[in-house]
Amino acid sequence: MAEITIRKRPRTEAVVTQRKFFKKTARGKVIKVLRERYLRDDVACGILSCGLCAHDGDGLLASSGSLQHASFANGHFVLPDTNIFLSQMDLMESPLFNPPMILLQTVLEEVRHRSLPLYNRLKALVKADDKKIWVFYNEYRSETAVIREEGESPNDRNDRGIRKVTAWYNKHLSLARPPVRGQAQPPLPTVLLLTDDVANRQKGEREGLACMSVRTYVEGLGESSRLLDLLSASGSDSIEPTQAAAARQALYPEYLPTATLLAGVKSGQLHQGHFNANQYNYLEGSVSVPAFEKPVLLIGREHMNRAVQGDVVAVEVFDEKDWKAPADEVVDQEATLKNDDAEDSEEEGEDDEAVAERKVLQTELSKLVASSKQPTGRVVGIIKRNWRSYVCHIDSTSLTSTNPTSLSQQTVFATPVSRLLPRIRLRTRQAPALIGQKILVTIDRWERTSRYPEGHFVRALGKVQSKEAEQESLLLEFDVPYRPFGKAILDCLPPEGDSWVVPPKSATDSNWRDREDLRDLIICSIDPPGCQDIDDALHARRLPNGNIEAGVHIADVSHFVLPDTPMDHEAAARGTTVYLVDKRIDMLPALLGTNLCSLRPHVERLAFSVIWELSPEAEIVDVRFTKSVIASKSAFTYEEAQIRKDDPKQTDELTESIRLLNDLARKLKAGRMAAGALNLASPEVKIQLDSSESSDPIDVEQKELRETNSLVEEFMLLANISVAKKIQETFPQTAVLRRHLPPPRANFEKLQDILKKRRGMSLDVSSSGALAASLDECVDPNEPAFNTLVRIMATRCMLSAEYFCSGSVARDTFGHYGLASPIYTHFTSPIRRYADVLAHRQLAASIGYTSLHASLHSKSHVERVLEVVNKRHRMAQMASRASVEFYVGLALKARSEKETVIEDAFVIRTFRNGLGVFVSRLGIEGLVTFKRDVQFDPDNYVITIPAGEKSVAIAVFDKVKVLVEVEQDKNTQRGRVAMSLSYPIDSRGL
Repeated sequence: MAEITIRKRPRTEAVVTQRKFFKKTARGKVIKVLRERYLRDDVACGILSCGLCAHDGDGLLASSGSLQHASFANGHFVLPDTNIFLSQMDLMESPLFNPPMILLQTVLEEVRHRSLPLYNRLKALVKADDKKIWVFYNEYRSETAVIREEGESPNDRNDRGIRKVTAWYNKHLSLARPPVRGQAQPPLPTVLLLTDDVANRQKGEREGLACMSVRTYVEGLGESSRLLDLLSASGSDSIEPTQAAAARQALYPEYLPTATLLAGVKSGQLHQGHFNANQYNYLEGSVSVPAFEKPVLLIGREHMNRAVQGDVVAVEVFDEKDWKAPADEVVDQEATLKNDDAEDSEEEGEDDEAVAERKVLQTELSKLVASSKQPTGRVVGIIKRNWRSYVCHIDSTSLTSTNPTSLSQQTVFATPVSRLLPRIRLRTRQAPALIGQKILVTIDRWERTSRYPEGHFVRALGKVQSKEAEQESLLLEFDVPYRPFGKAILDCLPPEGDSWVVPPKSATDSNWRDREDLRDLIICSIDPPGCQDIDDALHARRLPNGNIEAGVHIADVSHFVLPDTPMDHEAAARGTTVYLVDKRIDMLPALLGTNLCSLRPHVERLAFSVIWELSPEAEIVDVRFTKSVIASKSAFTYEEAQIRKDDPKQTDELTESIRLLNDLARKLKAGRMAAGALNLASPEVKIQLDSSESSDPIDVEQKELRETNSLVEEFMLLANISVAKKIQETFPQTAVLRRHLPPPRANFEKLQDILKKRRGMSLDVSSSGALAASLDECVDPNEPAFNTLVRIMATRCMLSAEYFCSGSVARDTFGHYGLASPIYTHFTSPIRRYADVLAHRQLAASIGYTSLHASLHSKSHVERVLEVVNKRHRMAQMASRASVEFYVGLALKARSEKETVIEDAFVIRTFRNGLGVFVSRLGIEGLVTFKRDVQFDPDNYVITIPAGEKSVAIAVFDKVKVLVEVEQDKNTQRGRVAMSLSYPIDSRGL
């Protein structure tokens, strides 16, 4: 028998091997935590041909490191500290930046604590094939482990640990390559500590270490001119502040300390919310807060105080006597600041631009109507920044030199595609080469002394208006993940690939366990033309007792996407499939979405079925849920199903099933409407493409909705409601549900006022039923499109629906206002929505098919996942709309080259210097602006335009004709739809 020796660790080692810290529990109790760490001397250095370390596996660094730097003729390795990764991640990710890198465990853990998104990017960087990075677990190697000394901050302890590892590596390299007797010491590569922390660098230099700032290091590389542009402004330490710069006048108030902000929000003296910029007036913003029905208005740069769209801010609300009303004039940043200079926008003193902005604000404030005042305040601090990379273009007028061969650094303006964002000051050596390109820019900082935020160049996307660049910029603009699926994700797919089929029925086969065989049912799918990811199919048949059996069969995605796998994590991160006009960004790999999970006709597929017994009046007698195997008999488009249903010659089982479903759907819809459901509208158009290959748009037309659209919608709603009840009953704390909160009455005040004054109509918003009834009465017998317009405007007064965890909100807030349902979820589209996948897992557990994964028992986990899904869902909707707008612009451009495009439009908004119009046939809004003065009556929403001896009055809801042209948008650099009045007056001269 082998002899076992038990060695007791000396007490002197406890200081190094034990980590002690104090932790506060959720109930406020402070406890001492003692953690033992086992130090060892065999943690490998990761450098090839090191005779002192035992290495196994790939990923070792070359023995001489990199020879590509002017300061290190014998080679070098880079050892960055934490702040390098926190502020210079774009540089680290660049394919041009590729020195062999040693990443310390200390740095990895500190990045994880400081920023989870950056930590995820860092993990991806370590795995990247084109990077040479070795992760060194310094906290577990006896020579490099450090303990925190008394009075030392955690940051200082980490910095000391990083310096200790740098010194150890340099010594280790000399020991691993001892001199041969009689010969000189061989040249050794240097391990370089890369840090932008001046104090850490100075300490390292005193300890005899090679240290550099990131800027100094990059300047010694071959591609320095391109790499320097990637440097974050916050990490730049090469330029010392001059006396003039130090004495620059502060343009914005200083932020309050974080502790003061949080205490103020808790006490109610300050209010927290998301900052929203005004798309019509760049000098105005607002913050919605729970304490007020109307958003808190922020007027002027000073009161917006460097907040950027989406930031979580703390606002101070002024006394009610100082409240103001929103401006009623279109104020364009480009026009107001056309003479601003990127180099001089930080100069002391008041410039022409500041004077111009003050004039605009004073003019507006003198014209405001007292009755429309709302809470007004100012931003006093930022609780959470929403900064990311933004799609921009270089403003050519801000260049000091347009010489394409010039490599001199210039400060220029990058204008974001989104009108909700400020211009970004950018220092670059590539400015002339980037003119006419879409580029990606990251904001680094926004100092009190600078009118604009400062940022750095990330990469070029391609030529403006090229389809590839426009498509990528659109995806980046709305933060849509579009990278190809990685190997780890694709490895989760069935190994049989395309050849996977449902195996023959067998009691021993796991695929058939507890599944009903529904292959003989007359099931069909009804979808839009060209649909490949068929989520749902339906059936209906009469029962002997006179009732009707109806079934909704949904693709069993959760059979393939298992919890806590790489594919599951990727689907959760993507949240939803994004539909653009000419392409689709899938949530799941195509093998699942368009093949194995898609309920194609005449192919056996796994499904999750909801089957009801309904009375002839569409009342639910019984409902059951089951995993199943189906074989769809046909895949119809909405039009094909409608034609088949309406053809009296068709009397086969499939046609009768569609008719039966349609009859039930009509009764279900009538029941919903009687309960107070809203029949809202949104402007939906269809882009006619030249061909599937060219994707050139040739025309725009309104989507036609048929009875069969409503048929499918009613049964999907019924399935979602039935599943919501079941999963909430089984998992009351963690059920994945969807709600639509009632809108605040203040949201409808303006629409109510317009309807009353312009058409003598009233809008009752006391309940969803009252609103539905009053919307039905908003009819103009001479204009059928008027009711649709009012419904579109009412939709914009609503709050957005959202996913939520049932245990996180009060039971009385579960309801879906628009559908008039007390409970709702999403179950019917798991191929394209991750929330539906979670609902499938919960439903499977609630019927005893499988146990529920531990993550779906955790309320905090479900909340975190749904927060991401809600964000992705919003962004996907905006990306889809932007894609339609882009293609509408292309189609109109092609059409306007052949003919003058004049379209009917409704006035939906009046400004002091323009009109907002809606062109229903194209599904787009436009702005008609007037350079000359016009008479404006804000109380009655009328503008009066002088036209010779008489005047023309135009009001909200009036029908006009507009001339539609396409011009280059100054912000997006895309073709932008520009409108001018054609009737009742030609506004081109105004």
